[in-house]
Amino acid sequence: MTSTHVQSGAMPPDVSHDHAPITPGEIAIGVSIGRASEYFDFFVYAIASVLVFPAVFFPFESQLTGILYSFLIFSFAFIARPFGTVIFMKLQRRFGREVKLTVALFALGVATAGIAFLPGYQDIGFAAVILLSLFRIAQGVALGGSWDGLPSLLALNAPPSRRGWYAMLGQLGAPVGFLVAASLFAYLLVNVSQKEFLEWGWRYPFYVAFAINVVALFARLRLVATDDYSELLDEKELEPSSVTRLTKSQGSVILIGALAALASYALFHMVTVFPLSWMTLYSERTVSDVLIIQIIGAALAAVCVILSGKLADKVGRRTMLGSLAFLIALFSGFVPMMIGGGEFGQDAFIIIGFILLGLSYGQASGAVTSNFEPRYRYTGAALTADLAWLAGAAFAPLVALGLSVEFGLSAVTFYLLSGALCTLGVLWLNKKSYMQEQ
Repeated sequence: MTSTHVQSGAMPPDVSHDHAPITPGEIAIGVSIGRASEYFDFFVYAIASVLVFPAVFFPFESQLTGILYSFLIFSFAFIARPFGTVIFMKLQRRFGREVKLTVALFALGVATAGIAFLPGYQDIGFAAVILLSLFRIAQGVALGGSWDGLPSLLALNAPPSRRGWYAMLGQLGAPVGFLVAASLFAYLLVNVSQKEFLEWGWRYPFYVAFAINVVALFARLRLVATDDYSELLDEKELEPSSVTRLTKSQGSVILIGALAALASYALFHMVTVFPLSWMTLYSERTVSDVLIIQIIGAALAAVCVILSGKLADKVGRRTMLGSLAFLIALFSGFVPMMIGGGEFGQDAFIIIGFILLGLSYGQASGAVTSNFEPRYRYTGAALTADLAWLAGAAFAPLVALGLSVEFGLSAVTFYLLSGALCTLGVLWLNKKSYMQEQ
Protein backbone atom coordinates (compact mmCIF):
# COMPACT_ATOMS: atom_id res chain seq x y z
CA MET A 1 0.00 0.00 0.00
CA THR A 2 1.17 3.51 -0.57
CA SER A 3 3.19 5.10 2.21
CA THR A 4 3.69 8.77 3.06
CA HIS A 5 7.11 9.94 1.98
CA VAL A 6 9.23 12.83 3.25
CA GLN A 7 9.28 15.88 1.04
CA SER A 8 12.22 18.25 0.81
CA GLY A 9 11.88 21.62 2.49
CA ALA A 10 11.51 23.36 -0.86
CA MET A 11 8.61 21.19 -2.00
CA PRO A 12 5.03 21.29 -0.66
CA PRO A 13 3.64 17.99 0.53
CA ASP A 14 1.74 15.83 -1.95
CA VAL A 15 -1.78 16.00 -0.55
CA SER A 16 -2.85 12.94 -2.49
CA HIS A 17 -0.63 10.89 -0.17
CA ASP A 18 -1.62 12.72 3.00
CA HIS A 19 -4.19 10.19 4.20
CA ALA A 20 -4.40 6.66 5.46
CA PRO A 21 -4.64 3.81 2.94
CA ILE A 22 -8.12 3.12 1.63
CA THR A 23 -9.97 0.55 3.72
CA PRO A 24 -12.69 -1.89 2.68
CA GLY A 25 -15.12 0.30 4.62
CA GLU A 26 -14.31 3.35 2.47
CA ILE A 27 -14.67 1.28 -0.69
CA ALA A 28 -18.01 -0.01 0.63
CA ILE A 29 -19.27 3.55 1.11
CA GLY A 30 -18.31 4.41 -2.47
CA VAL A 31 -20.06 1.30 -3.76
CA SER A 32 -23.21 2.00 -1.73
CA ILE A 33 -23.49 5.64 -2.85
CA GLY A 34 -22.90 4.78 -6.49
CA ARG A 35 -25.35 1.90 -6.59
CA ALA A 36 -28.09 3.72 -4.65
CA SER A 37 -28.02 6.62 -7.13
CA GLU A 38 -28.13 4.24 -10.12
CA TYR A 39 -31.03 2.24 -8.68
CA PHE A 40 -32.96 5.41 -7.91
CA ASP A 41 -32.64 6.41 -11.59
CA PHE A 42 -33.63 2.88 -12.55
CA PHE A 43 -36.81 2.80 -10.49
CA VAL A 44 -37.91 6.34 -11.32
CA TYR A 45 -38.00 5.28 -14.96
CA ALA A 46 -39.57 1.89 -14.16
CA ILE A 47 -42.43 3.38 -12.14
CA ALA A 48 -43.01 6.08 -14.76
CA SER A 49 -43.26 3.32 -17.39
CA VAL A 50 -46.46 2.20 -15.67
CA LEU A 51 -47.96 5.41 -14.31
CA VAL A 52 -46.92 8.06 -16.83
CA PHE A 53 -45.58 6.99 -20.20
CA PRO A 54 -48.69 5.17 -21.48
CA ALA A 55 -50.76 8.35 -21.11
CA VAL A 56 -48.07 10.87 -22.09
CA PHE A 57 -46.36 9.05 -24.98
CA PHE A 58 -48.95 6.48 -26.12
CA PRO A 59 -52.34 8.18 -25.70
CA PHE A 60 -53.42 6.72 -29.06
CA GLU A 61 -53.34 3.17 -27.60
CA SER A 62 -55.23 1.36 -24.85
CA GLN A 63 -53.72 1.50 -21.37
CA LEU A 64 -52.52 -2.11 -21.62
CA THR A 65 -50.86 -1.61 -25.01
CA GLY A 66 -49.34 1.66 -23.80
CA ILE A 67 -47.77 -0.10 -20.81
CA LEU A 68 -46.43 -2.90 -23.04
CA TYR A 69 -44.87 -0.33 -25.39
CA SER A 70 -43.37 1.45 -22.37
CA PHE A 71 -41.92 -1.84 -21.13
CA LEU A 72 -40.41 -2.45 -24.55
CA ILE A 73 -38.61 0.91 -24.39
CA PHE A 74 -37.70 0.10 -20.78
CA SER A 75 -35.67 -2.88 -22.06
CA PHE A 76 -33.57 -0.71 -24.39
CA ALA A 77 -31.26 0.37 -21.56
CA PHE A 78 -30.40 -3.24 -20.70
CA ILE A 79 -29.67 -4.03 -24.34
CA ALA A 80 -27.45 -0.94 -24.63
CA ARG A 81 -25.62 -1.47 -21.34
CA PRO A 82 -23.00 -4.03 -22.54
CA PHE A 83 -22.20 -1.75 -25.48
CA GLY A 84 -21.69 1.10 -23.04
CA THR A 85 -19.30 -1.03 -21.03
CA VAL A 86 -17.19 -1.83 -24.11
CA ILE A 87 -17.18 1.76 -25.40
CA PHE A 88 -16.23 3.30 -22.06
CA MET A 89 -13.56 0.68 -21.36
CA LYS A 90 -11.82 1.97 -24.50
CA LEU A 91 -12.30 5.53 -23.28
CA GLN A 92 -10.69 4.62 -19.96
CA ARG A 93 -7.68 3.02 -21.61
CA ARG A 94 -7.08 6.24 -23.52
CA PHE A 95 -8.02 8.99 -21.06
CA GLY A 96 -8.13 7.40 -17.60
CA ARG A 97 -10.82 6.24 -15.18
CA GLU A 98 -11.68 9.71 -13.84
CA VAL A 99 -12.52 10.99 -17.32
CA LYS A 100 -14.52 7.85 -18.08
CA LEU A 101 -16.59 8.07 -14.89
CA THR A 102 -17.21 11.80 -15.30
CA VAL A 103 -18.37 11.43 -18.91
CA ALA A 104 -20.56 8.41 -18.09
CA LEU A 105 -22.34 9.99 -15.12
CA PHE A 106 -22.68 13.30 -16.96
CA ALA A 107 -24.30 11.43 -19.86
CA LEU A 108 -26.59 9.60 -17.44
CA GLY A 109 -27.62 12.89 -15.86
CA VAL A 110 -28.26 14.54 -19.22
CA ALA A 111 -30.36 11.59 -20.41
CA THR A 112 -32.38 11.59 -17.19
CA ALA A 113 -32.90 15.35 -17.26
CA GLY A 114 -33.77 15.08 -20.96
CA ILE A 115 -36.66 12.76 -20.09
CA ALA A 116 -37.81 15.23 -17.44
CA PHE A 117 -38.09 18.02 -20.05
CA LEU A 118 -39.42 15.83 -22.86
CA PRO A 119 -42.70 17.00 -24.50
CA GLY A 120 -45.43 14.41 -24.85
CA TYR A 121 -47.08 12.89 -27.90
CA GLN A 122 -49.79 15.58 -27.91
CA ASP A 123 -47.07 18.24 -28.39
CA ILE A 124 -44.64 16.82 -30.95
CA GLY A 125 -46.26 13.58 -32.10
CA PHE A 126 -44.26 10.38 -32.64
CA ALA A 127 -41.01 12.32 -32.26
CA ALA A 128 -41.67 12.18 -28.50
CA VAL A 129 -41.57 8.36 -28.60
CA ILE A 130 -38.34 8.42 -30.62
CA LEU A 131 -36.69 10.86 -28.20
CA LEU A 132 -37.81 8.80 -25.20
CA SER A 133 -36.26 5.71 -26.80
CA LEU A 134 -33.00 7.56 -27.53
CA PHE A 135 -32.77 8.91 -23.98
CA ARG A 136 -33.42 5.41 -22.63
CA ILE A 137 -30.66 3.97 -24.81
CA ALA A 138 -28.37 6.77 -23.61
CA GLN A 139 -29.15 5.83 -20.01
CA GLY A 140 -28.14 2.23 -20.72
CA VAL A 141 -24.89 3.21 -22.43
CA ALA A 142 -24.05 5.56 -19.56
CA LEU A 143 -24.83 2.93 -16.92
CA GLY A 144 -22.47 0.52 -18.67
CA GLY A 145 -19.83 3.23 -18.69
CA SER A 146 -20.26 4.07 -15.02
CA TRP A 147 -18.51 0.86 -13.93
CA ASP A 148 -15.75 1.98 -11.56
CA GLY A 149 -14.38 -1.37 -10.39
CA LEU A 150 -15.38 -0.67 -6.80
CA PRO A 151 -17.48 -3.85 -6.34
CA SER A 152 -14.63 -6.02 -7.62
CA LEU A 153 -12.13 -4.15 -5.50
CA LEU A 154 -14.37 -4.56 -2.47
CA ALA A 155 -14.80 -8.29 -3.09
CA LEU A 156 -11.05 -8.83 -3.43
CA ASN A 157 -10.13 -6.73 -0.37
CA ALA A 158 -12.86 -7.92 1.98
CA PRO A 159 -11.69 -10.10 4.89
CA PRO A 160 -12.21 -13.79 3.96
CA SER A 161 -14.57 -14.29 6.89
CA ARG A 162 -16.76 -11.32 5.86
CA ARG A 163 -17.06 -11.65 2.09
CA GLY A 164 -20.82 -12.06 2.28
CA TRP A 165 -21.16 -8.95 4.44
CA TYR A 166 -19.19 -6.74 2.06
CA ALA A 167 -20.85 -8.27 -1.01
CA MET A 168 -24.29 -7.15 0.16
CA LEU A 169 -23.35 -3.47 0.64
CA GLY A 170 -23.61 -2.54 -3.03
CA GLN A 171 -26.82 -4.56 -3.36
CA LEU A 172 -28.39 -2.52 -0.57
CA GLY A 173 -28.77 0.28 -3.12
CA ALA A 174 -31.62 -1.61 -4.84
CA PRO A 175 -34.23 -1.53 -2.05
CA VAL A 176 -33.08 1.93 -0.94
CA GLY A 177 -33.39 3.28 -4.47
CA PHE A 178 -36.84 1.75 -4.90
CA LEU A 179 -38.01 2.99 -1.50
CA VAL A 180 -37.05 6.60 -2.29
CA ALA A 181 -38.42 6.51 -5.85
CA ALA A 182 -41.72 4.90 -4.82
CA SER A 183 -42.09 7.35 -1.92
CA LEU A 184 -41.69 10.32 -4.26
CA PHE A 185 -44.32 9.03 -6.66
CA ALA A 186 -46.68 8.10 -3.82
CA TYR A 187 -46.34 11.61 -2.35
CA LEU A 188 -47.08 13.23 -5.70
CA LEU A 189 -50.09 11.00 -6.41
CA VAL A 190 -51.62 11.87 -3.04
CA ASN A 191 -50.92 15.61 -3.16
CA VAL A 192 -51.59 16.65 -6.77
CA SER A 193 -54.48 15.99 -9.11
CA GLN A 194 -54.22 13.37 -11.85
CA LYS A 195 -54.12 16.14 -14.46
CA GLU A 196 -51.31 17.97 -12.65
CA PHE A 197 -49.41 14.74 -12.14
CA LEU A 198 -49.45 13.92 -15.87
CA GLU A 199 -48.64 17.51 -16.86
CA TRP A 200 -45.71 18.26 -14.56
CA GLY A 201 -45.74 16.21 -11.34
CA TRP A 202 -44.11 13.10 -12.85
CA ARG A 203 -41.14 15.17 -13.99
CA TYR A 204 -40.06 16.05 -10.46
CA PRO A 205 -38.52 12.61 -9.62
CA PHE A 206 -36.40 12.88 -12.78
CA TYR A 207 -35.10 16.28 -11.59
CA VAL A 208 -34.24 14.70 -8.25
CA ALA A 209 -32.49 11.84 -10.05
CA PHE A 210 -30.32 14.35 -11.91
CA ALA A 211 -29.37 16.09 -8.65
CA ILE A 212 -28.52 12.78 -6.98
CA ASN A 213 -26.31 11.87 -9.94
CA VAL A 214 -24.29 15.04 -9.43
CA VAL A 215 -23.78 14.26 -5.73
CA ALA A 216 -22.88 10.64 -6.50
CA LEU A 217 -20.38 11.74 -9.16
CA PHE A 218 -18.39 13.86 -6.72
CA ALA A 219 -18.62 11.23 -3.98
CA ARG A 220 -17.22 8.54 -6.28
CA LEU A 221 -14.60 10.80 -7.89
CA ARG A 222 -13.33 11.71 -4.43
CA LEU A 223 -12.41 8.04 -4.00
CA VAL A 224 -11.53 7.10 -7.58
CA ALA A 225 -9.13 10.02 -8.06
CA THR A 226 -6.91 9.13 -5.10
CA ASP A 227 -3.48 7.59 -5.58
CA ASP A 228 -4.31 4.85 -3.08
CA TYR A 229 -7.28 3.80 -5.18
CA SER A 230 -5.13 3.67 -8.30
CA GLU A 231 -2.50 1.62 -6.53
CA LEU A 232 -5.12 -0.80 -5.20
CA LEU A 233 -6.47 -1.32 -8.71
CA ASP A 234 -2.95 -1.84 -10.04
CA GLU A 235 -2.16 -4.27 -7.23
CA LYS A 236 -5.26 -6.35 -8.06
CA GLU A 237 -4.73 -5.88 -11.83
CA LEU A 238 -8.17 -4.26 -12.12
CA GLU A 239 -7.75 -2.53 -15.46
CA PRO A 240 -9.76 -2.69 -18.72
CA SER A 241 -8.91 -5.66 -20.93
CA SER A 242 -9.74 -6.62 -24.50
CA VAL A 243 -13.31 -7.90 -24.70
CA THR A 244 -12.36 -10.21 -27.56
CA ARG A 245 -9.56 -11.85 -25.56
CA LEU A 246 -11.77 -11.95 -22.47
CA THR A 247 -14.60 -13.81 -24.19
CA LYS A 248 -12.21 -16.25 -25.85
CA SER A 249 -10.32 -16.95 -22.62
CA GLN A 250 -13.05 -16.73 -19.98
CA GLY A 251 -16.39 -16.58 -21.75
CA SER A 252 -17.65 -19.52 -19.70
CA VAL A 253 -16.99 -17.63 -16.44
CA ILE A 254 -19.06 -14.69 -17.71
CA LEU A 255 -21.89 -17.02 -18.70
CA ILE A 256 -21.81 -18.83 -15.34
CA GLY A 257 -21.85 -15.54 -13.44
CA ALA A 258 -24.74 -14.17 -15.49
CA LEU A 259 -26.89 -17.30 -15.11
CA ALA A 260 -26.02 -18.18 -11.51
CA ALA A 261 -28.12 -15.34 -10.11
CA LEU A 262 -30.95 -15.58 -12.67
CA ALA A 263 -33.53 -16.52 -10.01
CA SER A 264 -32.87 -13.27 -8.18
CA TYR A 265 -32.85 -11.09 -11.28
CA ALA A 266 -36.07 -12.70 -12.55
CA LEU A 267 -37.74 -11.97 -9.21
CA PHE A 268 -36.44 -8.39 -9.26
CA HIS A 269 -39.13 -7.01 -11.56
CA MET A 270 -41.80 -9.45 -10.50
CA VAL A 271 -42.21 -7.70 -7.13
CA THR A 272 -41.50 -4.13 -8.24
CA VAL A 273 -42.71 -3.24 -11.74
CA PHE A 274 -45.00 -6.16 -12.63
CA PRO A 275 -47.47 -6.00 -9.70
CA LEU A 276 -47.74 -2.25 -10.13
CA SER A 277 -48.72 -2.70 -13.78
CA TRP A 278 -51.08 -5.63 -13.13
CA MET A 279 -52.93 -3.93 -10.29
CA THR A 280 -53.14 -0.66 -12.20
CA LEU A 281 -54.90 -2.52 -15.00
CA TYR A 282 -56.97 -5.15 -13.19
CA SER A 283 -57.47 -4.04 -9.60
CA GLU A 284 -59.76 -1.49 -8.00
CA ARG A 285 -56.98 -0.44 -5.62
CA THR A 286 -55.45 3.02 -5.90
CA VAL A 287 -51.89 3.22 -7.20
CA SER A 288 -50.74 5.03 -4.07
CA ASP A 289 -52.05 2.13 -1.95
CA VAL A 290 -50.03 -0.37 -3.97
CA LEU A 291 -46.94 1.84 -3.74
CA ILE A 292 -47.25 2.06 0.05
CA ILE A 293 -47.27 -1.75 0.33
CA GLN A 294 -44.25 -1.88 -1.97
CA ILE A 295 -42.46 0.74 0.14
CA ILE A 296 -43.00 -1.47 3.20
CA GLY A 297 -41.73 -4.42 1.18
CA ALA A 298 -38.64 -2.48 0.10
CA ALA A 299 -37.85 -1.59 3.73
CA LEU A 300 -38.08 -5.30 4.64
CA ALA A 301 -35.92 -6.14 1.61
CA ALA A 302 -33.24 -3.74 2.84
CA VAL A 303 -33.19 -5.52 6.20
CA CYS A 304 -32.98 -8.87 4.40
CA VAL A 305 -30.11 -7.69 2.20
CA ILE A 306 -28.17 -6.90 5.37
CA LEU A 307 -29.19 -10.25 6.87
CA SER A 308 -27.96 -12.02 3.71
CA GLY A 309 -24.44 -10.81 4.45
CA LYS A 310 -24.50 -12.43 7.88
CA LEU A 311 -26.01 -15.68 6.59
CA ALA A 312 -23.64 -15.96 3.62
CA ASP A 313 -20.64 -15.65 5.93
CA LYS A 314 -22.02 -18.53 7.98
CA VAL A 315 -23.21 -20.96 5.30
CA GLY A 316 -21.43 -19.77 2.12
CA ARG A 317 -22.64 -17.76 -0.85
CA ARG A 318 -23.25 -20.79 -3.05
CA THR A 319 -25.49 -22.33 -0.39
CA MET A 320 -27.34 -19.00 -0.04
CA LEU A 321 -27.93 -18.67 -3.79
CA GLY A 322 -29.08 -22.28 -4.09
CA SER A 323 -31.36 -22.17 -1.06
CA LEU A 324 -33.02 -18.94 -2.18
CA ALA A 325 -33.45 -20.24 -5.73
CA PHE A 326 -35.28 -23.22 -4.26
CA LEU A 327 -37.52 -20.93 -2.16
CA ILE A 328 -38.21 -18.72 -5.20
CA ALA A 329 -39.23 -21.85 -7.12
CA LEU A 330 -41.69 -22.72 -4.33
CA PHE A 331 -42.93 -19.13 -4.18
CA SER A 332 -43.61 -19.14 -7.92
CA GLY A 333 -46.22 -21.84 -7.52
CA PHE A 334 -48.38 -19.57 -5.35
CA VAL A 335 -48.26 -16.52 -7.64
CA PRO A 336 -51.68 -17.00 -9.35
CA MET A 337 -53.40 -17.66 -6.03
CA MET A 338 -51.85 -14.61 -4.34
CA ILE A 339 -52.19 -12.02 -7.10
CA GLY A 340 -55.66 -13.25 -7.95
CA GLY A 341 -56.69 -13.51 -4.31
CA GLY A 342 -57.74 -9.96 -3.53
CA GLU A 343 -55.92 -7.34 -1.48
CA PHE A 344 -54.64 -9.74 1.16
CA GLY A 345 -53.14 -12.11 -1.40
CA GLN A 346 -51.64 -9.26 -3.41
CA ASP A 347 -50.06 -7.75 -0.30
CA ALA A 348 -48.69 -11.17 0.67
CA PHE A 349 -47.19 -11.57 -2.81
CA ILE A 350 -45.44 -8.20 -2.58
CA ILE A 351 -44.18 -8.60 1.00
CA ILE A 352 -42.98 -12.21 0.67
CA GLY A 353 -41.50 -11.43 -2.74
CA PHE A 354 -39.51 -8.50 -1.39
CA ILE A 355 -38.21 -10.59 1.52
CA LEU A 356 -37.01 -13.31 -0.86
CA LEU A 357 -35.57 -10.66 -3.16
CA GLY A 358 -33.58 -9.08 -0.33
CA LEU A 359 -32.11 -12.39 0.82
CA SER A 360 -31.24 -13.57 -2.71
CA TYR A 361 -30.24 -10.31 -4.36
CA GLY A 362 -28.00 -9.45 -1.43
CA GLN A 363 -25.58 -12.15 -2.60
CA ALA A 364 -26.32 -12.12 -6.34
CA SER A 365 -23.53 -9.80 -7.43
CA GLY A 366 -19.93 -10.69 -8.07
CA ALA A 367 -20.15 -14.33 -7.07
CA VAL A 368 -17.46 -15.29 -9.56
CA THR A 369 -15.21 -12.21 -9.43
CA SER A 370 -12.34 -14.19 -7.94
CA ASN A 371 -12.67 -16.84 -10.66
CA PHE A 372 -11.56 -14.49 -13.41
CA GLU A 373 -7.89 -14.37 -14.21
CA PRO A 374 -6.53 -11.20 -12.57
CA ARG A 375 -6.08 -9.31 -15.86
CA TYR A 376 -9.71 -9.98 -16.84
CA ARG A 377 -11.46 -9.25 -13.52
CA TYR A 378 -12.27 -5.59 -14.15
CA THR A 379 -13.93 -6.00 -17.55
CA GLY A 380 -15.23 -9.50 -16.78
CA ALA A 381 -17.13 -8.40 -13.68
CA ALA A 382 -18.72 -5.49 -15.58
CA LEU A 383 -19.88 -7.65 -18.50
CA THR A 384 -21.13 -10.36 -16.14
CA ALA A 385 -23.39 -7.83 -14.41
CA ASP A 386 -24.57 -6.45 -17.77
CA LEU A 387 -25.51 -9.88 -19.10
CA ALA A 388 -27.19 -10.91 -15.83
CA TRP A 389 -29.47 -7.87 -16.10
CA LEU A 390 -30.08 -8.53 -19.78
CA ALA A 391 -30.91 -12.22 -19.34
CA GLY A 392 -32.89 -11.98 -16.12
CA ALA A 393 -34.50 -8.56 -15.92
CA ALA A 394 -34.55 -6.65 -19.21
CA PHE A 395 -37.71 -8.18 -20.66
CA ALA A 396 -39.28 -9.44 -17.43
CA PRO A 397 -42.06 -6.80 -17.14
CA LEU A 398 -42.89 -7.02 -20.85
CA VAL A 399 -42.93 -10.83 -20.98
CA ALA A 400 -44.70 -11.33 -17.64
CA LEU A 401 -47.48 -8.82 -18.34
CA GLY A 402 -47.92 -9.85 -21.96
CA LEU A 403 -48.06 -13.57 -21.23
CA SER A 404 -50.21 -13.22 -18.11
CA VAL A 405 -52.79 -11.20 -20.05
CA GLU A 406 -52.81 -13.82 -22.82
CA PHE A 407 -52.49 -17.03 -20.80
CA GLY A 408 -53.24 -16.11 -17.18
CA LEU A 409 -51.08 -15.54 -14.11
CA SER A 410 -49.63 -19.04 -14.36
CA ALA A 411 -47.28 -17.53 -16.95
CA VAL A 412 -45.59 -15.61 -14.12
CA THR A 413 -45.13 -18.92 -12.30
CA PHE A 414 -43.30 -20.40 -15.26
CA TYR A 415 -41.17 -17.29 -15.68
CA LEU A 416 -39.99 -17.31 -12.06
CA LEU A 417 -39.63 -21.09 -12.02
CA SER A 418 -37.43 -21.09 -15.12
CA GLY A 419 -35.09 -18.54 -13.51
CA ALA A 420 -34.88 -20.56 -10.29
CA LEU A 421 -34.19 -23.82 -12.14
CA CYS A 422 -31.50 -22.12 -14.21
CA THR A 423 -29.75 -20.90 -11.05
CA LEU A 424 -29.94 -24.34 -9.42
CA GLY A 425 -28.65 -26.01 -12.57
CA VAL A 426 -25.69 -23.67 -12.96
CA LEU A 427 -24.75 -23.98 -9.29
CA TRP A 428 -24.90 -27.77 -9.49
CA LEU A 429 -22.90 -28.01 -12.71
CA ASN A 430 -20.22 -25.58 -11.59
CA LYS A 431 -19.48 -26.43 -7.98
CA LYS A 432 -15.75 -25.80 -8.37
CA SER A 433 -16.34 -22.27 -9.62
CA TYR A 434 -17.88 -21.36 -6.28
CA MET A 435 -15.59 -23.12 -3.84
CA GLN A 436 -13.71 -19.87 -3.14
CA GLU A 437 -16.95 -18.09 -2.32
CA GLN A 438 -18.09 -20.47 0.43
